[in-house]
Amino acid sequence: MPCRHIRDRGSILSHKQALLKIIQGEVKDDPETLHHYSGDASAFRIVPEVVVLPKSTEDLKSLVNFVREKKESGDGSLSLTPRSCGTDMAGGDLNDSVIMDVNAHMNNILELEPSHARVQPGLPYRVFEKETFKVGSMLPSYPASKSIASVGGMVANNSGGEKSLRYGKTERYVEELKVILRDGNEYVFRKLNRQELDSKLAQKDLEGEIYREVFKLLDDNYDVIKKAKPDVSKNSTGYLLWNVWDREEGTFDLTQLIVGSQGTLGVVSEIKFGLVPVEKYSKMLVVYMHTLDKLGEIINTMLKYCPTSIESYDDKTVDLAIRYFPELVMIISKTESIFKLGYELLPDLWIVARRGFPKMVIMAEFTGDSEDKIDESMKGLEAALGEYNVGVHRTKSREESEKYWTIRRESFNLLRKRVKGKQTVPFIDDFIVKPAVMPAFLKDLQKIFDQYPDVSFPVAGHPGDGNFHIIPLMDMTDERTRKIIPELTEKVFDLVLSYKGSLSAEHNDGLIRGAYLRQMYGDEVFGFFKKVKDIFDPERIFNPHKKTDADLSYSMQFIKKDNEHSV
Repeated sequence: MPCRHIRDRGSILSHKQALLKIIQGEVKDDPETLHHYSGDASAFRIVPEVVVLPKSTEDLKSLVNFVREKKESGDGSLSLTPRSCGTDMAGGDLNDSVIMDVNAHMNNILELEPSHARVQPGLPYRVFEKETFKVGSMLPSYPASKSIASVGGMVANNSGGEKSLRYGKTERYVEELKVILRDGNEYVFRKLNRQELDSKLAQKDLEGEIYREVFKLLDDNYDVIKKAKPDVSKNSTGYLLWNVWDREEGTFDLTQLIVGSQGTLGVVSEIKFGLVPVEKYSKMLVVYMHTLDKLGEIINTMLKYCPTSIESYDDKTVDLAIRYFPELVMIISKTESIFKLGYELLPDLWIVARRGFPKMVIMAEFTGDSEDKIDESMKGLEAALGEYNVGVHRTKSREESEKYWTIRRESFNLLRKRVKGKQTVPFIDDFIVKPAVMPAFLKDLQKIFDQYPDVSFPVAGHPGDGNFHIIPLMDMTDERTRKIIPELTEKVFDLVLSYKGSLSAEHNDGLIRGAYLRQMYGDEVFGFFKKVKDIFDPERIFNPHKKTDADLSYSMQFIKKDNEHSV
C-alpha cells in the first residue's frame, strides 16, 4: 500500500527558509495554518508540509522552479498543489507537501468588459459577480457554493451549477488561460485555427513539444477519443480530450485540457472568461412531488418549456428548512422578518398542509427579457403538470424565487453545522445519468441505501440534467462507519456505470473518483489520460495522487476521523 512521504523537521525548516528567499509572498508552517489547510469541503484531511501565499506570477514561477530543482537533486517527495477558497468536495486541493494559496493575494480583476473579463485565479466568485452585474453581465456556470468559491476553483473542477441546463459548464466560457508549466515559464493557451496550430507544432521549445505530442495523441486516436466522451449532459471526470481537437472546424484548444485538470498539469496564473448578458426577469415554478414514480416524465415535460434551471431538494432538506427556519431567514436577509418570509411562503405551507409532506421539491426557473414570455411558458407548464398529482406554486418575482434558491444552496451548510455527532461526507456526491432513466435508477439506488440504515442520505441536485448530489451524514469518529465508505462507493459507482452515467458531473475526481477512471473509461482511454499527464508533468511536480495517479488505498489513509467541519 502506498504510504505518505515522511520528512524530518530539519528538512521542512530548510525548505521553508529556501522558499522565503525566492518569493515575495508569505511562507507558513505554524500548527494553526497547517490545520486550516489540511481540510476542505471533502471527506479527507491531509496536513501539508508548508503553505505558501504567492503574491505574483513571478512567485508562481519561482515555486515551480524550486520544486523541479529539488526533484532533479533527488528530493522526489516535494510537489505543488494550487488552492484557493478550499471548497473542493473531492479533496483535489489537499496535499502533504506544498500548498499554494492563490486566494490570499492573486485575487484581482485585471480587465472587465460586458463581453469578457480577465481575472486572477484566487478571485472569489461573489466579488466577481458583483462587478460583472455592474456591466450587465455574468459568468453563468457558477456552483451552488458561489458565495464561498473562487473562479480558479471553477476552472480547476470545470464547475457547473444552477444555470448549466441552459448555459453549460465552465469549459464553455474559458477563452484563454495563462499557465505556468514544468519549466517555470508562463504560456498562453487559447483556441487556435489550423494555421496557428501548425506554427505551434513547428516551435523548438517546451510549448512546441507539448503541442506536437498532444496533437499526435488526439489525431492518431481521434475516433476512439470522440466516442469516449460520456453520453450525459455534464462531465468532470478525467481529462477533456474530446474538447481539444476538432478536425471539422480545424481548431485546437489546450485550454480544454487545463479546465477540469485540478492543477495536475500546471498552475493557472490568469483566466479570460467570456460573459453573457444578465436577463431582466426571473420567476419560478415550484413543484411538490409526493411520489417519484413519474419523475422522469415530469422532468421531460418541464424540458419542453425550456426553463433556465431545474433544481431539486428532497424531504430531508424540507424537514431541515422547517427545523432551522429562523436561520434561513437570517441568511436570506438580516433585516427581513420571519413573519414576512412566512407570509411569502404561505402558499407552500398550504400545499404541504393539503397534500402532505413532499418527497421531492423541484424548482423550475424561467428567465428572459420579456416578462410576458416567461409568464406564458410558466402557465403552459403548469397546465401540462395538471395530469400529475403534484402541488404547484408560481413565484411572482426574482426576489421571491431567491428564497427557494437559499433553501437549496444552504441546505448542506445547515446539515454540516447543525446535525450533532455526524459529518457530511462527500464521496458519492456528484453522479449523473440520463434523465430518462432516473425513475429506475433511483429505485435501484434506494435499494443500496436501504442496506445502510444508520446512514442518512439527503438528496439535492439538478434533475434536468440527471445530476444528483447525495452527501451522506455519518459519524466519522466510528471506525465501523468509516469502513463503509469504500464499500458503498463501489456499489454506487457500479450502479451509475451500469446506467452509462458519469461518476462526476461537476465536482471532479480528486482523491475519491480518480481511482475509478480506468473502470469508467476502459484501459485504452485511461492510457490516453496517463499519456497527457506524462506529456505535461513527467516529473510529477503538480498535485500528486489525483486523476491518473489516484489510488484508493492511499486516499483512504486520510479519511477524516472526526466530525469537525472545515468549510
